[in-house]
Amino acid sequence: MLQRWSSSVWGGMSGSGRMRLWENKAWLAHAGMAFVQIAYGGYHVLTKSVLNVGMNQIVFCVYRDLVALAILAPVAFFRERRVRRPVTPQLLGSFALLGFTGIFGNQLLFLLGLSFTNASYAAAFQPAIPVFTFLLAAIVGVEVFNVFSKDGMVKVLGIAVCVSGAVLMVFYQGPSLIGLAGTNATGGNALGATSWSSTSYPAQWITPAMLSFGLGTWNIGVLCLIGNCFLMGAYLVIQAPVLIKYPASLSLTAYSYSFATIFMVLTGVFATNGLHEWALTGTEIIAILYAGIIASCINYAIMTWANKILGPSLVALYNPLQPACSTILSTIFLGTPIYLGSVIGGVFIIAGLYIVTWIRYKEAQRLLMGSSYLSPLLLEADGAPDHKSGESSLNGSIDP
Repeated sequence: MLQRWSSSVWGGMSGSGRMRLWENKAWLAHAGMAFVQIAYGGYHVLTKSVLNVGMNQIVFCVYRDLVALAILAPVAFFRERRVRRPVTPQLLGSFALLGFTGIFGNQLLFLLGLSFTNASYAAAFQPAIPVFTFLLAAIVGVEVFNVFSKDGMVKVLGIAVCVSGAVLMVFYQGPSLIGLAGTNATGGNALGATSWSSTSYPAQWITPAMLSFGLGTWNIGVLCLIGNCFLMGAYLVIQAPVLIKYPASLSLTAYSYSFATIFMVLTGVFATNGLHEWALTGTEIIAILYAGIIASCINYAIMTWANKILGPSLVALYNPLQPACSTILSTIFLGTPIYLGSVIGGVFIIAGLYIVTWIRYKEAQRLLMGSSYLSPLLLEADGAPDHKSGESSLNGSIDP
């Protein structure tokens, strides 16, 4: 899927001007992704502290998606009504696939994995998301990696350092540095202390045929968690070329959420045992509003826009920051102690992000200052003409 545009579409802009323009967009995208992880950290803290353990997780997801769609749809309609391109059947299929992978399937498989394993084990799998994204992006050609070049080796090193930090936070506790040890049953792992319980809502609606292959429920849970990470990586990779054809990022997110909400509502109808499961308490309403507005609507909109600027691999690489943000916020608001493992893991995560961001900056500097070709994601983000009106400036393309 690689398209390369001639620099003539910039109207004679100098290399330094192009670099400054890209820097402004890139740093905003980095700041946005950092906010996304902080917001997810707040989501884990909120659900841990106020959400009833016995609530049906599928019902929670249905309400969460409905709230997000109720905000995304009108905002996208009015904000992008002048720049939104016509929707083709092919685009509708892409939106449905994005909704199924990154929103519906991602949430559902995580809940199933959580029901069959436990919260700490589910959290341990999340650092696999940037690994899957990196591999998928390289395989399908969304991003070009040469692991034998200096830049490629540095990228791999940065990803490995970042993922290692997240894994370290999950599996190594160490002595307590801030707060009193023993105040948190999960040993300082905020993700492991999330409000979902492995027995709060067992996945009784999973067909027994899944157990007929000799696999236990724990094995099925592990497969679900692997699928959860894979689908999130696939979502970011699939979204990148779709953003070239349909650069209205808010509308793209809204369409994706529309399909995901339909899938989730249908699942909720079959997964519940009566209207009493749809009743909400005051604290559950607060958690749903935060999850729908912040953790879903705003976060997914930012991730889609950042994917257009940074690419799927770098967007996914921010995911390991989530346990670090959860730990810090849990300490501030819940008094959870901070352990040595969390500090060392956090340093590794930040170091890995810095390494990959630095090498990407160097690549962009060489590209924008000394080359006549530019990434289509950057051009679309900066308002460059679409490829239909500027065919003379195209040097060739390979569609996915």
